[in-house]
Amino acid sequence: MDIDLSPRLSKKTYGGDGGSYHEWCSEELPMLAEAKIGAAKLALEKQGLALPSYSDSAKVAYVLQGNGTCGIVLPEATKEKVLPIKKGDALALPFGVVTWWFNPNDTELVVLFLGDTSKGHKPGKFTNFHLTGTNGIFTGFTSEFVGRAWDLTADEVQKLVHSQTDAGITKLKDGQKMPEPLPQDREGMVLNCLDAPLDVDIKNGGRVVVLNTQNLPLVGEVGLGADLVRIDGHSMCSPGFSCDSAFQVTYIVRGSGRVQVVGIDGKRVLETRVKGGCLFIVPRFFVVSKIADADGMEWFSIITTPNPVFSHLAGRTSVWKALSPEVLASSFNTTPEMEELFRSKRTSDAIFFPPSD
Repeated sequence: MDIDLSPRLSKKTYGGDGGSYHEWCSEELPMLAEAKIGAAKLALEKQGLALPSYSDSAKVAYVLQGNGTCGIVLPEATKEKVLPIKKGDALALPFGVVTWWFNPNDTELVVLFLGDTSKGHKPGKFTNFHLTGTNGIFTGFTSEFVGRAWDLTADEVQKLVHSQTDAGITKLKDGQKMPEPLPQDREGMVLNCLDAPLDVDIKNGGRVVVLNTQNLPLVGEVGLGADLVRIDGHSMCSPGFSCDSAFQVTYIVRGSGRVQVVGIDGKRVLETRVKGGCLFIVPRFFVVSKIADADGMEWFSIITTPNPVFSHLAGRTSVWKALSPEVLASSFNTTPEMEELFRSKRTSDAIFFPPSD
């Protein structure tokens, strides 16, 4: 595979006083188009409102920073859900969902979006359809059509449709009110990855929370799985691959470290350093491993199947431990003594390997 797998940072595509919208583009990160994955970030300043919109892609949203409010209108719903959201929250957003996002606080609210663009207008890119604003859907219809649809006069249409002079994101004026979030609306809609039970917890190694159809049922409708991984300083994430033909899309939330990816014919296709804000994609069946720097590393990933299965090539749960000694010795063309030494290693560590003392 000759596609460049190098990690990239996002670039701002639009915004104003209320905040900004940033995207990763397939021109700079070709694996987005190859995997048919979209990636973007929304950053809202105090009183910033991301205007109601829907997308051509199913997504997983992850709150990277801050607290705020998210409004969600599910298809055929008669009332929106108004969710309080906070750092660590993950939301599954199926097709047809209309959302808005609001930040009432001083701290910037930052939300990451990763999703499947295989049914989108452009592979590797989200196309968002705004309901209001200068690029809102109803600015494209004539006053006659809007007036007939909403039972308004031409003058009323003009005042309603064209009063918002911002596109995509606006900033509310002092005194403008927004609906109060309802904690009960979070049920079944949100999983906080920082508070959720850990699926893997290895002392001085790392921790994992996996999003799947059991703890966030809407993941099934989105068709994506996701996880939040945190590894400690100088720890290693075992070399492994997705054994159900899924791509791994990884966003580095914080920290830094080294990454290596090995592909077809044992060729190392990526060896690089990553830091907070970087995004990279691992092709199907390619093997990836990471080693954190002194401050550790945290990443959020989506996997292009709702209940992913991974195979690891080191540690207690690796495929090596399942193979017979005779096969291992013959495959490595080594002695039984060397095979026995190899098998005796990593008998207690699984997935994450703490640094040696």
